[in-house]
Amino acid sequence: GLAGLTIVLILILNRYGTVFSKAAAVLIAVMISTLVAFGMGMIDFSPVAEASWFQMVTPFYFGVPTFNATAILTMTLVGLVSMVESTGVFLTLGEITDRRLTDKDLARGYRAEGVATIVGGIFNSFPYTTYSQNVGLVQLTGVKTRKVILFAGGFLILLGFLPKVATFTTLIPKPVLGGAMLIMFGTVAASGIRILSRVDFSKNEHVITVALALGIGLGISMNPEIVAGLPSKIRVLTDSPIVAGSLTALLLNGIFRLTGKSETADVPLAKVE
Repeated sequence: GLAGLTIVLILILNRYGTVFSKAAAVLIAVMISTLVAFGMGMIDFSPVAEASWFQMVTPFYFGVPTFNATAILTMTLVGLVSMVESTGVFLTLGEITDRRLTDKDLARGYRAEGVATIVGGIFNSFPYTTYSQNVGLVQLTGVKTRKVILFAGGFLILLGFLPKVATFTTLIPKPVLGGAMLIMFGTVAASGIRILSRVDFSKNEHVITVALALGIGLGISMNPEIVAGLPSKIRVLTDSPIVAGSLTALLLNGIFRLTGKSETADVPLAKVE
């Protein structure tokens, strides 16, 4: 269907396209697939017709901020959980751009997310954090300059004042987005595997840490009901497969470091005859 068409177009453009088409492969594939969907009568333009051309964004539209201790503690916990996920995104992005990130680099990333969250609240939006699919987009396009982020950010701010144009972007069929997301998320997974290839798996604790982290993350992703019976305060940490797997890896890493000397896995070698 449309998802398969999107995937095939991305692959063709990345394999046989020009420098520009390779960099814009995802965008071009999404546009072509959307046009095909329009030809099949799958797109309804009535929401675009109903939307206004211009609308001023009013700060604190839903009311001035109020401060509640319980809400502050809850959001602090959510913020810490989000930091765990963002750390993985930062490290993967550093791997893709061939840059070894320092603690200062990570701290700058956390501060940027904090500022974005504050600004988002002022302008009636959601808290902002990094999206892992964008890391896959960096890998696919090969575009690693920060200027792209500045231009894209400015464009998105402009769309906030143009409801008709913003509504038009929501007409992209879900199968088209799904096909693009499949490749982008797969690219993120491949980058993670490349990072894991540097791990010394001759040590038992490394094998156990990776196995449990992946097992818990994939388990929750495949069957979210396994954590449905947990208290709501704990589910903040377990509802997200990425967060649950990351916390598992951090916890096991801390335990193995505190409990002493590591052991090497006794893996028999194959005999060569």
